[in-house]
Amino acid sequence: MNPQYKASAVAIPNDVAALLHAAAARYEQPSFIAPDPISIPHRYSAKADIEIAALFAAVLAWGRRPTILAKCRELLARMDDAPHQFVTQHQEADLRRLEGFCHRTFTDTDLLYFIHWLREWYARHESLEDAFLGDGATMRERLSGFHEQFFGLPDAPARTRKHISTPARGSACKRLNMLLRWLVRPATAGVDFGLWTRLSPADLIAPIDVHVERVARRLGLLRRPQLDWHTAEELTAALRLLDPHDPVRFDFALFGLGVVGEM
Repeated sequence: MNPQYKASAVAIPNDVAALLHAAAARYEQPSFIAPDPISIPHRYSAKADIEIAALFAAVLAWGRRPTILAKCRELLARMDDAPHQFVTQHQEADLRRLEGFCHRTFTDTDLLYFIHWLREWYARHESLEDAFLGDGATMRERLSGFHEQFFGLPDAPARTRKHISTPARGSACKRLNMLLRWLVRPATAGVDFGLWTRLSPADLIAPIDVHVERVARRLGLLRRPQLDWHTAEELTAALRLLDPHDPVRFDFALFGLGVVGEM
């Protein structure tokens, strides 16, 4: 992978731009919330609870949405639906409630490390946002830094590394970019939260999975043949032509057109 790669934006025809603007407005509505993993952090009002619920919802966002939501609700119920209190105040015996949790390849081994890391983090920081700031100027550097920081504890299981992606290994980092969209983008439409203000919506990278990729290619927004970090940068560069201050709001359009089935 070439770290000097620079995504260049493709030209967007007027009809495609109009389609994306209309679809973004149509899907960025409170009605979007209920069937989507973002509904999990929307169950909470305290900042730290929202952050923790959002992290788990993003990490577990793999597979069919009804299953994802059910597994997230199960996990949070094991924490008495008080994630920050559980993370910061649990006793050793409380961790037995987490034994046996599993969603696809995410098992209780991974979960226990997540809880351990979060406890260590919140003992020294008020917000999870600090973990994404780092020293890097680009989102690639920040997400790579978060990965290194998350697995910086001496007992980090090697198997858990696959559940936090990193651009350093070429991943498109769909779930982390989705987490950042949720917490950084403004809450104006009532869907995203706008909780984190030291990161700018202008710097976010589009979450890209196979559904979004398929729509983006049909609309001519992508030229890169594979799906990796550079593809996510290329898509974001195209979306910045439509809105340089908030390109990732078109995630609603691409997701809606692909998953809801309009294309």
